[in-house]
Amino acid sequence: MTSLLPLTTAVPAAGSPYQSYVYAYPHKTAYRPLRPRPELRELWAGEPQHALSLYLHIPFCEVRCGFCNLFTRIGSPEGLTTAYLDALDRQAATVREALDGGARFALAAFGGGTPTYLTAGELERLCDIAEHRLGADLRAVPLSVEASPDTATADRLRVLAERGTTRLSLGVQSFLDEEARSAVRPQKRAAVEAALGRVREAGFPVLNIDLIYGIDGQTEASWLRSLDAALAWQPEELYLYPLYVRPLTGLARRAAEATPAGWDEQRLRLYRAGRDHLLGQGYQQVSMRMFRRAGSPEAGSSEYSCQTDGMVGLGCGARSYTSRLHYSFDYAVDAREVRGIIDAYVATTDFSRAEVGRAMTPDESRRRHLIQSLLQAEGLDLADYRRRFGTEAVADFAAELAPLSDRLAFTEDRLTLTPEGLAHSDAIGPALFSDSVRADMASYQLR
Repeated sequence: MTSLLPLTTAVPAAGSPYQSYVYAYPHKTAYRPLRPRPELRELWAGEPQHALSLYLHIPFCEVRCGFCNLFTRIGSPEGLTTAYLDALDRQAATVREALDGGARFALAAFGGGTPTYLTAGELERLCDIAEHRLGADLRAVPLSVEASPDTATADRLRVLAERGTTRLSLGVQSFLDEEARSAVRPQKRAAVEAALGRVREAGFPVLNIDLIYGIDGQTEASWLRSLDAALAWQPEELYLYPLYVRPLTGLARRAAEATPAGWDEQRLRLYRAGRDHLLGQGYQQVSMRMFRRAGSPEAGSSEYSCQTDGMVGLGCGARSYTSRLHYSFDYAVDAREVRGIIDAYVATTDFSRAEVGRAMTPDESRRRHLIQSLLQAEGLDLADYRRRFGTEAVADFAAELAPLSDRLAFTEDRLTLTPEGLAHSDAIGPALFSDSVRADMASYQLR
């Protein structure tokens, strides 16, 4: 290994290693209302469209877990899911008109919320919207769908399997009933095991199980018991999430002891125990959160680069990415606010313009590529960065990378996080945000 930066202090410079899960950059809290509202046709004109990603957002759940800050509502009045799919259909038709006639999708995902909150018939319609309205061939591209144990019924899973789903992600969080209760997630292990049996019977090529560590009362022994319960199903993928207590969630409304002293150290211990256990069971680490069983099929597309390529999002919680603008609809966590945004989406007849978003400057595009590459175990391909942007990543971000140098590993062609760097991904990602994005996120009034 060769170092191109001076060694300085360890990260994080101050504060918790658990600052923010960076699943996209910039975050929606850095988006602002667009004035004037640009036409989608103009936004997509001239954009590369040979390998787009498609995301359909379903903002409904049967319950809201105590840790959840997703854009979702609990239950739906009679007729709302039908009205929502009607709006999704209108939006899809408008988006297809805005895209180049040769636009092609390289992968697709249904998320939420809980997509399997929809009935089997509604899931058929959701797939029809993606295929017939937007032109995505779901059987020819990787398709990932999120589900919960109670909604992973045989009829719904049958629809998803027949329509080409390659990856079914089941949100379990813990196999231990007492931990599920502590996380304000009302479920029983028997129901989880039954759902996993139905998922395996449906025959999806990739099963992913989501688990959470850092739950109140969880020990290393109980964490490993939950992991072993998941491993008994031989999932192709496992996601290990640290518990966060976020504003306006059920856990945040509890007493202050929801974040006890020593919680960071406890989460780090549990992370390392889980990581080492999975590595010992033949899993490969893909990121801080994701682990893939050796020899398992990859659920993504080799054509699509999440760091750079475009994404089309349908639904009131979905984002869309062009090279010049990231855009979406309004965002909220509070239940009343979420219901209002969903109602406004359902009533919309004209989807031809973007509503809220953030312009992507050349610096922000380079920064996005750096962050989303570096937080993966394979790291940043320096030559690929040079080809895409015509500059050197280390020179472009020398000031930001220097304080992180003891968490970085360099070769001639790649910049990666060390094992401890991966463990601190949730501090390293935010440390690479631009000053402008950081300021807008800080000033955002969450509701």
